[in-house]
Amino acid sequence: MGLTTLCYVEQDEKYLMMHRISKKNDVNKDKWIGIGGHFEYGESPEDCLLREAMEETGLTLTHYVFRGIVTFLCDQLEPEYMCLYTADAFTGELTDCEEGILEWVPKSEISRLNLWEGDRIFFRLLEENAPFFSLKLHYEHNVLQEAVLDGCPMELIDILNPDGTVSGRVGERTVIHREGSFHRTSHTWLVRGNRQTGYDVLLQKRAEGKDAFPGCYDISSAGHIPAGSDALDSAVRELKEELGIEASKEELRFVGTLEASIETEFYGKPFRNHELSTVFVLKKDVDVASLRLQEEEVESVRWIGLEDCMQGIHGKAFENCLIVEELMLVKDYLEKENEDGL
Repeated sequence: MGLTTLCYVEQDEKYLMMHRISKKNDVNKDKWIGIGGHFEYGESPEDCLLREAMEETGLTLTHYVFRGIVTFLCDQLEPEYMCLYTADAFTGELTDCEEGILEWVPKSEISRLNLWEGDRIFFRLLEENAPFFSLKLHYEHNVLQEAVLDGCPMELIDILNPDGTVSGRVGERTVIHREGSFHRTSHTWLVRGNRQTGYDVLLQKRAEGKDAFPGCYDISSAGHIPAGSDALDSAVRELKEELGIEASKEELRFVGTLEASIETEFYGKPFRNHELSTVFVLKKDVDVASLRLQEEEVESVRWIGLEDCMQGIHGKAFENCLIVEELMLVKDYLEKENEDGL
């Protein structure tokens, strides 16, 4: 395993970034990264940090903080343990660098740069002033395949092009919602017939500990589609995980797709959601008392008339994060199904 340092120098709400455009055959070619490099024989992490800062920038760091260890795995490189630092005090004047172009970039504009996707994860951790962390990042052909934070796997999702096709980029869920990247979800509505209004739909109440829309009523079962997976597989998996319902792919009926976007905040953090949802219907009259609810995701479930649900959204009769247009898709599908005698 190689040993390296990486440091982000701060000044006036800006980071000193290096645009790697100078070296040939550079794995970081065209990327924006911090300053740093490989340990020399006998160096401590701090020795390497200070030497690399001087060599690449001409600055002498006078105050710095060890923020975390990044285990970096890439099919093109020797595996590395990377010591991640931030520094907020220095002396000297900035000089030119042979590795790339140095530029002070406002922190608010960092996400617009051409970054490694894993770097976006630790930029979020730095911004949130997270305690010392261990982050494992695994790439294949420069695409993020695995991210593990303090031993816990992180959720990776395909990022979409504006036309809804898969872009080839893979992002971490929290970062995707922080930056508003276009991504895919699967939604499954449990539906049963009733004699009064035609149909009931099952709503789940999101757990109070959720990072978005806590305590709100939501779709029967829904979730992000994992990178490399498809909507139907995701829908079947979410039904089992969230509600304990075993369903076959053949039981789910495709209703349509819906693009939706919202920008708000939760717990003082921005939440930008831009998703393309694949919507399914599962006709199944389940006893809510018999369901095995995923405690960290779902507080409770309830049946409600489809029309009552739509009116409740309009009238804000209950706290929810539902979209009327999606329920219209479900309603239109059910009405057409009745007309066709299916």
